[in-house]
Amino acid sequence: MDVKHMQTAGLWYGGYDFIVPGITSVPSMPVSAEHIRTLNKYEKAILLALERGMKKYAWVPLEQLKTLTKLSESEINYRLSRLIAWGMVRFNPVPYDGYSLVFGGYDTLALATLTHKGTISAIGSQIGEGKESVVHEALGLGPVAIKFHRVGGRSFSSARLNRDYMPEEGHCPWLMASRKSAEREFEALMTLHPMVSVPLPIAQNRHAVVMALINGPNLNRCRLEAPQEILEEILENVHNAYKAGVIHADLSEYNILIEDGRVVLIDWPQWIPTTHVNAGSIVGRDIDNILAFFQRKYQLEYNREEAVQWVIG
Repeated sequence: MDVKHMQTAGLWYGGYDFIVPGITSVPSMPVSAEHIRTLNKYEKAILLALERGMKKYAWVPLEQLKTLTKLSESEINYRLSRLIAWGMVRFNPVPYDGYSLVFGGYDTLALATLTHKGTISAIGSQIGEGKESVVHEALGLGPVAIKFHRVGGRSFSSARLNRDYMPEEGHCPWLMASRKSAEREFEALMTLHPMVSVPLPIAQNRHAVVMALINGPNLNRCRLEAPQEILEEILENVHNAYKAGVIHADLSEYNILIEDGRVVLIDWPQWIPTTHVNAGSIVGRDIDNILAFFQRKYQLEYNREEAVQWVIG
């Protein structure tokens, strides 16, 4: 969707204080744009209090919300009922009346902050989805992409096992894990751009990362005219990332885009430093994934040892 289309679809406004009502036409958005736009200051205060309280509680007690917001119990109950109905908050009565921020509420806080800062002014349709994220096109100073990290449910246990930055013990709610995942990805993009062909990082707030919009399909959806040239371009970018001290750690044909004939490496939350104890085996796995894809789809044979030496040399 280009800028003109977004404007004529009613998705863009000049001000930065709100997300526009046009988002309500996007079925994948978990909450209504109208609810985000008209969020009462008391409702926002409760969302912020839940975010703060969830650093200590899986379910924030009502008494804690009263302490954090300074609102009366009747006011809090009224506002909570609205937030629950809007899909921003969840209630649990056992073993006490407790409340939890869910992704709808976390999306709301991130979008409200990013629009207030002028980073984005509108959000469009979903353009990508992975096991731990969804990506929407949006408008900032121009077309951008906004990626919402969603480390939760089925993927949370594996995230704790496979990522050094996830604590093995203690309280780590899914929302906080998603925030950490977004911070990690933004850190990688800031480190790598422009030496490595990655999306230009623009901003990060909570579990959301705003970056330049890449207009191109995933590598697995392409039919390349010169597959060896593309393979060597990928290896060169993996080499440049390695020189910058970064290993992707989850590289495959599904997180490489082809835009106007150039490769763009995406999805960096699982990156590890080249000083990691398992760096050699992990970068080797990344290379194996790419070589296997080109052999499978294009019958292109490439010497594995030469590829590894190119990357780490």
